[in-house]
Amino acid sequence: MQAELDWRDGAIPVSSRFDDPYFSLTGGLSETRHVFLDGNNLPARFRDGFHIAELGFGTGLNLLAALIAWRAAGAAGQLHFTSFEAFPMAAPDMARALSAFPEVAGVAAPILAQYANGARHIRLPDLEARIVIGDARDTLPTWDGAADAWFLDGFSPAKNPEMWADDLLAQVGAHTAPDGTFATYTAAGHVRRALQAAGFAVERRAGFGTKRHMTVGHRPKETQ
Repeated sequence: MQAELDWRDGAIPVSSRFDDPYFSLTGGLSETRHVFLDGNNLPARFRDGFHIAELGFGTGLNLLAALIAWRAAGAAGQLHFTSFEAFPMAAPDMARALSAFPEVAGVAAPILAQYANGARHIRLPDLEARIVIGDARDTLPTWDGAADAWFLDGFSPAKNPEMWADDLLAQVGAHTAPDGTFATYTAAGHVRRALQAAGFAVERRAGFGTKRHMTVGHRPKETQ
């Protein structure tokens, strides 16, 4: 089932299903860098084969920000990226949304070209990315991977509670490598408690823009 969109100010995609924007109204790329990159201590941890997993692919902006950081850091080898998405955006909508960020245009072009041709396993010399289509409650438990870092980027817990349910976040913990991490823009108490129950040491940090707090954490080796 494809994403259903409204467009705010002609540029910001808003999910009609969840009544929530796909990126920050005050700077989506800056928010991605603050929450997901800084929150997971990236690019400092990058190494060949480093694996990022994500709940909610959306416009693909998080993938692009990670790949830009990977290249800027001069990381060797390949970045691996797996994203779980129930309602994929159509390629023309994705391109329209990403046009708000001229910085990503060159990096996005070959990825968008493969995506527009139907590829959900995208390969570049320095990237192997998979977009797993379907409800993450069904697809994540059967995934055979383990993430070094998680981007938890579903729509707001108040509007999309299934993406933040205890059993799904337990699966996030179960699919995290030793000393793996997560970051998310939300600081909702029930989300923090669920991630603690999933084996993470959880910390609240300053959020982006008007959001006072966000949440990060790591999974110590002894909980594996």
